[in-house]
Amino acid sequence: MPLFTEPQTPPDLSPPPWLLLPQGKLLWWPSAFVDQADQWLAQLENDIPWQQHSLRMFGRELNEPRLSCWMGEQPYRYSGKTRLAVPWQPLVQDIGRRVSQICGQPFNGVLLNLYRYGQDSMGWHADDEAELGLNPTIASVSLGATRRFKLRHKLGHHIGELTELPLSHGSLLVMAGEMQHHWQHALPKMAACREPRINLTFRWLSK
Repeated sequence: MPLFTEPQTPPDLSPPPWLLLPQGKLLWWPSAFVDQADQWLAQLENDIPWQQHSLRMFGRELNEPRLSCWMGEQPYRYSGKTRLAVPWQPLVQDIGRRVSQICGQPFNGVLLNLYRYGQDSMGWHADDEAELGLNPTIASVSLGATRRFKLRHKLGHHIGELTELPLSHGSLLVMAGEMQHHWQHALPKMAACREPRINLTFRWLSK
């Protein structure tokens, strides 16, 4: 059974309270940006300089199952590769300011992912790179197709049973506290999904 039930929060009210997990906390606001979501999706799909990156698996270079763009103030190294930053796009910068106000956390970079259809995905991982600091806050804005977001505790105890959230059009998910040290997350394939999804994950990199 999923750990979470969708908070019934109208789009014009304040964010719902943080959800406290064993060794981590979440802010899940499905209706955070529903009024702007259609416009944002259309603009970002066309304006972002999407790239096809590769990753090394099983001794081979393979294309990542998604397109992406690292945007911000400095390079970012993850999955064994260093991504050079492209300059802030005005709309992305504006979205970042809104998200920063909601979570009370500054951000100086954002990883944008374009999942073109249901076969595009993201495997199990944690955002625990050293340059993100001790307990990083990762704020995720979802636009487009609703996709399943899975969570599991690294120790695999009863609190580590798979949990799932539907990340819908215009939603905001913030992971904070010790979350990246003790939990992993993934976006699995959804064969029936035919629509694109854009995800913006804002973060703070130390200088």
